[in-house]
Amino acid sequence: MRAGLVQITASDDPAANLPGTLELMREAAAGGAGFVLTPEVTNIVSTSRKHQERVLHHEEDDPTLAALCAEARALGVWLLIGSLALKTHDPDGRFANRSFMVSPRGDITARYDKIHMFDVEISETESYRESAGYRPGDRAVLTRTDFATVGMTICYDMRFAHLYRRLAQGGARILTVPSAFSPVTGTAHWESLLRARAIETGCFVLAPAQCGQHGPSRATHGHSLVVSPWGEILADGGDEPGVTLVDFDLSDVDKSRRRVPSLTHDREFEGP
Repeated sequence: MRAGLVQITASDDPAANLPGTLELMREAAAGGAGFVLTPEVTNIVSTSRKHQERVLHHEEDDPTLAALCAEARALGVWLLIGSLALKTHDPDGRFANRSFMVSPRGDITARYDKIHMFDVEISETESYRESAGYRPGDRAVLTRTDFATVGMTICYDMRFAHLYRRLAQGGARILTVPSAFSPVTGTAHWESLLRARAIETGCFVLAPAQCGQHGPSRATHGHSLVVSPWGEILADGGDEPGVTLVDFDLSDVDKSRRRVPSLTHDREFEGP
């Protein structure tokens, strides 16, 4: 299996971001990828809710979603749209941070809304309150492709190990973690967390990422990663936009789980 991880530096203009994303999708497919993945908030990186209200769309009429599905069909590839920022019909007006799995026919086969919201104060000058603009999802999602069962997650989810264990025990052999990770926490935790999720579950972890400077007040870590079920880094996308191609053998999932079958060793216990 060959995957192509698309790494971009999205601006706050969805229409301007789309051509570059399509170009990198084509590059990935030309390189032999049968599974192409884009990062979190592929369509827009913005800190202004008012601006997002002006430029975002509902899923049913989102031009980025339509174009990416059409491109997956034209290229004949499976596509994970890491996530799109989308309007919802919620009374409070909050957006959805939604990931999509798209078949080679261009059909949406699964949707996942990010469960865990990034509400943190990293430093005196860097803080985030994702829940102010986005409403959290409430459902874990597994989807079956013609190459593997995939567990879909997004970015901050990676800090919640129980989610990944549930997905793996439910049948996931690949875990997707599209992200727009902070440079500070990225330097400290990105690789360690992704390797831990792979080791704990015996899954391949594929994490396409945003990178670079998105505006005066927002930057992301980059370093799209592919991690083996044994915790080895198979590919690192660095800190510039581009495509990372990686070959992986899904039989490695079974080999790792035979060596350390911890997914079958849960025990009930008392305590907090």
